[in-house]
Amino acid sequence: MANRLEQTTSPYLLQHADNPVDWWPWSPEAFEEARRRSVPVLLSVGYAACHWCHVMAHESFEDPVVAEYLNAHFVPVKVDREERPDVDAVYMEAVQAATGQGGWPMTVFLTADAEPFYFGTYFPPEPRHGSPSFQQVLQGVVAAWTDRREEVAEVAGRIVRDLAGRSLTPAEGGLPGESELAQALLRLTRDYDEKHGGFGGAPKFPPSMVIEFLLRHHARTGAEGALQMAADSCAAMARGGIYDQLGGGFARYSVDREWVVPHFEKMLYDNALLCRVYAHLWRATGSDLARRVALETADFMVRELRTAEGGFASALDADSEDAQGRHVEGAYYVWTPAQLREVLGEEDAAFAAGYFGVTDEGTFEEGSSVLRLVRGGADGEAEGDERDDAARAAAVRARLLAARELRARPERDDKIVAAWNGLAIAALAETGAYFDRPDLVERATEAADLLVRVHMGDVARLCRTSKDGRAGENSGVLEDYGDVAEGFLALASVTGEGAWLDFAGFLLDIVLEHFTGDNGQMFDTADDAEQLIRRPQDPTDSATPAGWTAAAGALLSYAAHTGSEPHRTAAEGALGIVGALGPKAPRFIGWGLAVAEALLDGPREVAVAGPVAGELHRTALLGRAPGAVVAAGEGPDAGTEFPLLVDRPPVGGEPTAYVCRHFVCDAPTTDVTELAVKLGG
Repeated sequence: MANRLEQTTSPYLLQHADNPVDWWPWSPEAFEEARRRSVPVLLSVGYAACHWCHVMAHESFEDPVVAEYLNAHFVPVKVDREERPDVDAVYMEAVQAATGQGGWPMTVFLTADAEPFYFGTYFPPEPRHGSPSFQQVLQGVVAAWTDRREEVAEVAGRIVRDLAGRSLTPAEGGLPGESELAQALLRLTRDYDEKHGGFGGAPKFPPSMVIEFLLRHHARTGAEGALQMAADSCAAMARGGIYDQLGGGFARYSVDREWVVPHFEKMLYDNALLCRVYAHLWRATGSDLARRVALETADFMVRELRTAEGGFASALDADSEDAQGRHVEGAYYVWTPAQLREVLGEEDAAFAAGYFGVTDEGTFEEGSSVLRLVRGGADGEAEGDERDDAARAAAVRARLLAARELRARPERDDKIVAAWNGLAIAALAETGAYFDRPDLVERATEAADLLVRVHMGDVARLCRTSKDGRAGENSGVLEDYGDVAEGFLALASVTGEGAWLDFAGFLLDIVLEHFTGDNGQMFDTADDAEQLIRRPQDPTDSATPAGWTAAAGALLSYAAHTGSEPHRTAAEGALGIVGALGPKAPRFIGWGLAVAEALLDGPREVAVAGPVAGELHRTALLGRAPGAVVAAGEGPDAGTEFPLLVDRPPVGGEPTAYVCRHFVCDAPTTDVTELAVKLGG
């Protein structure tokens, strides 16, 4: 049987459209049905590339006996957390407050007023490791609902009141300054894993936003320790199993602290953020490894995630079919010595096993290994006698990749998420500019065109997702506005097309009007969006920059481009929270710290009166000054597109750069070397 999910556009919801569970999408009608029947709502939240979501679906939601009980006693509601991050955020906050942990699949029981009263994540089909079975949980909730309804209502009301009282206000101490950023760096140094790179233990996630802060802090202050942590972490990840040594691109996280075994799903946001990180690392150090990984990650996104409409799909699944037809995690990526011999022959297989760390015991499951670089130079490139090995490894890599292409591929989540495409646009535009890859800039432009055409519509209000060129029904949240504006601003700097600056301005005006509260507060949903049990707001990064600080960064850049005082004031107000949280929890507010570095540096404003993609323009883009904005163009109309170019003509007919910050301008220069020095090159 098909349920109500077959009419949705979410790949995750469509995965459940044929369940015997009578799912409803999140809608007022679902809660009206619960009220009519006087039953609770089962809210199940997940996403398409989530391994344990698939496991619970197979074990419980595809089971006719479980489904019959669910349908009889609940109104089951299924939510794609990537389409409705606001719903996810509100109830995840409740789950974490009640249980001390969270994750997906998220399982929450609600009243017909959408008030939560019982929480969990994955529940097994049988009691296991102290956890009740899903059937036991369902029966327990029904018993409480039937026999202790007043107690359930009291618990739900108390939880909602507690959540409603959690509004955040930036610290009154004002903007983060030298002291706060130095304290943040010191705290990061204490949390740093000197042996393996990154921060903390297992599981270990790519610290993309923190590395951006470290690179900017080094650029502004010259702190070598910051650069070393960034470079060593990037090298460790690039050499580890979290990086796809054959096809490029990064998995979601490593299950161990050594970066050996990943959780194999590949997310657009991770790869966009890391592509930009490695490009910026190359800009700071000239590392060949950083250059290679930035380009391979960009090529992975274009090759594997680009959709027919020109946008970028959300994810590749962790699971796929193995040689025995089983649907298991990592099957597409792992190798045994026997599989190497089958593709390469004895001699090259032995070489590949040593080069990529494939052992008889295996590093993963059932004797299989995740490929990683266990040989090569310190930054992942061959040195001395190893140059021959590197050439041989390249040939072996190509043969293994060709063989892997014949395996069953992981499923792709084809929905377009506005925020994540904004991150990809920024990464591809900058990577293309740095490495003379105009094709990457073109792909960024095509994705930006899709966002304008499909996601913004006629009124410049963003929708969160689209699929197959059709806009979804869910409104954009703050991270969508902040990250898309960031992407548009990067594209404007790279292409010299002022229309992208204008589009960013449209979006940021909406941020000022609908997402900004008193005293610098930012909210994740607009003031005219659907009202949930609490209006979500969170200044801390998760897998992506927090909407709060993403918006602050875009507001700051736009103000630098245009001189707009309201945008600058809003950015400064929002950054008050970074001064409060940065010294205490820098790992979780990395993007806010990176924006604070830009604020302390100015940011610098660079106007290049001369040809776009000329040598002077490229030098400006390669400047390391934190958050510097670049406007480029030539001719009498250039100033109509970029305010920074008004009354700034070429000097002596030569391309000329003007650099200003803190309301003070340097003398214009036509010299590439001098400009590089002005911008920290």
